[in-house]
Amino acid sequence: MEFLWQGFLSVTWQQIVMYVVGAALIWLAIKKQYEPALLLPMGFGAILINLPGANAVDQMIAGKIETNGIVQWLYEVGIEASEALPILLFIGIGAMIDFEPLLAKPIMFLFGAAAQFGIFAALLIAVLCGFELNDAASIGIIGAADGPTSLLVSQVLDSNYIGAIAVAAYSYMALVPIVQPLAIKLVTTKKERCMKMEYKPGSVSKRTKILFPIVVTIIVGFIAPSSASLVGFLMFGNLIRECGVLQNLSEAAQGPLTNLITLLLGITISFSMSAEAFVRWDTLLVMGIGLAAFVFDTIGGVLFAKFLNLFMKKKINPMVGAAGISAFPMASRVVQKMAQEENPGNIIIMQAAGANVAGQISSAIAGGLIIQLVAQMM
Repeated sequence: MEFLWQGFLSVTWQQIVMYVVGAALIWLAIKKQYEPALLLPMGFGAILINLPGANAVDQMIAGKIETNGIVQWLYEVGIEASEALPILLFIGIGAMIDFEPLLAKPIMFLFGAAAQFGIFAALLIAVLCGFELNDAASIGIIGAADGPTSLLVSQVLDSNYIGAIAVAAYSYMALVPIVQPLAIKLVTTKKERCMKMEYKPGSVSKRTKILFPIVVTIIVGFIAPSSASLVGFLMFGNLIRECGVLQNLSEAAQGPLTNLITLLLGITISFSMSAEAFVRWDTLLVMGIGLAAFVFDTIGGVLFAKFLNLFMKKKINPMVGAAGISAFPMASRVVQKMAQEENPGNIIIMQAAGANVAGQISSAIAGGLIIQLVAQMM
């Protein structure tokens, strides 16, 4: 009967820590309902792959490695070999996005760009902390506030911290309702948060909506080739939505495709969450810098809005700048909720949504630029 106890006796304290991390992610998913489609499979997977001798990583027969386990196989095929899962997820995201608020107010593109400040701030911090350039760039991309982009960049740059980066990116995305209000209040006054804005819907034609994803893909393909796959699949999903002749495919991309890939992505990421690779001081530092990236993103967007207000007759509620991060649609909802709490009846959701969808495009472009920058410097 000794073999029944071998598993318990071989558990390390690092594995116990990962059980706690996995349980915490599951708790956040179920109790707090923070991104349950991602955090729940990530949490369960973190427990699964850290079970002593579990065949989720290696299939063992008579003490010999026979073949890769299911989680390892999914990771190698869907992420390591082709980055297929995070890229395919962008089709579903694109199919969910309505770019009309952005097209009606193109100035919102600027907020999407400004709110990527955290990426480069975090990259610099990581370099100063002694991380190698490829790792520092991968850590910085957590500031994109976009899980698939963070995962793709860290994989392409062959970072040693893929697990920590994935957990940080998705966890902080889920915690946007907690992190962003604190950061916004640091750099705004109550008067600024109470500011009202008028929204007059622009007349965005169907032709414009169809041409937009095509034109964006072409432009990005020329100026940032490394972003072409991310932006291209995002725009392809949006084209399916807007063309008007592929309703069934649009619904499939928004529902079954996105749900399936999200489920597989969540459980697959857990392969990089083994106790030996995850429970280290440098991993905690990665998580800390990732949090700083989110805060700097929010502050960068807000300060940019305040800067623009120096030159504009019709002032912009600075909180709209915070919605320029890529966490869609959570960031715009957080901004709207804060606006109503500060000034009941204040509606700025459309402006916030415009900045938010601009952030989706900007984060993908930023990811490609980071890849190009690092490739040239290494």
